[in-house]
Amino acid sequence: MPAAALRTLPSAILYVCGMNAVRSPMASAITRQLFPQRIYVASAGVRKGERDPFVDAVLNEIGLNIDEHEPQTVQELEDTHFDLVVSLAPEAHHWALELTRTESLDVEYWPTADPTLVTGSREQILDSYRMVRDQLTERIKKRLRWSAAPAG
Repeated sequence: MPAAALRTLPSAILYVCGMNAVRSPMASAITRQLFPQRIYVASAGVRKGERDPFVDAVLNEIGLNIDEHEPQTVQELEDTHFDLVVSLAPEAHHWALELTRTESLDVEYWPTADPTLVTGSREQILDSYRMVRDQLTERIKKRLRWSAAPAG
């Protein structure tokens, strides 16, 4: 990671995954929670997806609500002027790298498991979504150097 990226907080981040239904909406909601009104955050998918109730369930567990989220494709984005694009799936990374041909931005690839591939009981499926949520939270905190506000 370039030294400049470590010193400055991006002002605008785009998270991209396959269908903007699971990983990228999770990442954007978590970032908004950790950095309220400090970073503009958006998410999109390479293909159009549908809302996933498991995402709502595991985000509600940590006090997040994305009821307003409607999956969108990268072609539907109104703006592509971001400082940082984080791709969470291989196909999303290919799109993000193509974007660097026309936009000046940093691209990072965070390989993230697709919890929709997990089968089993409802609890086993929820556990896979929780694992993705928690991994994204830790990665975001580390990359953006998040620290808790002092108590008091």
